[in-house]
Amino acid sequence: MDLGLENKRALVAASSKGLGRAIAEQLAAEGARIMLASRNEATLRQTATEIQEKIRAEAGYCVTDLSRPEDVQHLVSRTVEEFGGLEILITNSGGPPAGTFEEFDDAGWQRAFEMNLLSVVRLIRAALPHLQAQSSNARILNIASSSIKEPIENLILSNTFRAGVAGLSKSLSFELAKDGILVNTLGPGRIATDRVLQIDAARAESLGVPVEEVRQQSEAAIPLGRYGEPEELARVATFLVSPANTYVTGQALLVDGGMVKAL
Repeated sequence: MDLGLENKRALVAASSKGLGRAIAEQLAAEGARIMLASRNEATLRQTATEIQEKIRAEAGYCVTDLSRPEDVQHLVSRTVEEFGGLEILITNSGGPPAGTFEEFDDAGWQRAFEMNLLSVVRLIRAALPHLQAQSSNARILNIASSSIKEPIENLILSNTFRAGVAGLSKSLSFELAKDGILVNTLGPGRIATDRVLQIDAARAESLGVPVEEVRQQSEAAIPLGRYGEPEELARVATFLVSPANTYVTGQALLVDGGMVKAL
C-alpha cells in the first residue's frame, strides 16, 4: 500500500528516542520530511544525523521544552519556516513520575498537567492554522497510554492526564471535521522503551521484588506473551497520519498485544 507520505511535512514531539523516535523514523522511511523535538540537543542532533544517514531522509530538529509555551510556539514556527508548511502533528511527551495519590503535592500535579496535557493543547493551538491551510490532508495524532482504557496501578498522574488527552482528541475530532482534519489517540501498552523499564523498576522497588519478576508478571498478562517493539507502534501511527487513512477519526486505539480487557 502506498501511504502517500512522500514529502509530507511532519512535526513529532519528544522524538529524540523511544516511541517518538520510532514514529519519526517510520515516517521518514515513507518519504515524509521530519522535524524532531526534545530538550536534549546532543541526543536530538545524533538522532537527526542517524535518520539522515540511515534513511536518506530530511530530518530537522529543534530543542524544545514542552512545558514552556514559548518553546512550543517556536517549535511550530521553526517547522513551518523550514518546510514551508505542516500537514502532520504528532504530540508526545515523557511520562510523569510513578506514584500513588498521597505521594504528590500541588507542584507534582502541576508539572504533570503542564507536560502531559497542557503541552498537547499548546502544540495543537500553535499548529492548527497551518494544518487548516492543508485542506483535507492534515492529521493530528496524540500519543497517550493504554491507561486511557484501563488505569495502571501506581501511575495516578499518567492515568489522570492521559485520559484528558483522549477527551481532548475526541472533542477536537468533532470540531475539526469541518476542516477535514482527522484527530486520533494512540495508546501504547507495554512497549519496550526506557520509560517502561523505569515503570517496571519503580514497581519492583515498591513491591520489594526483582525487576525481572515484574516483567514476567507483565508479560504473562499480555495475550501475545511479550512486550511490543517501538517499530510495531510506529507502523500503526504512520498509517493513522497518512493520506491512506481517510475515514478514521475520533478514535482511541491501543497497541498493547491484547493486554487491556476493556471493550
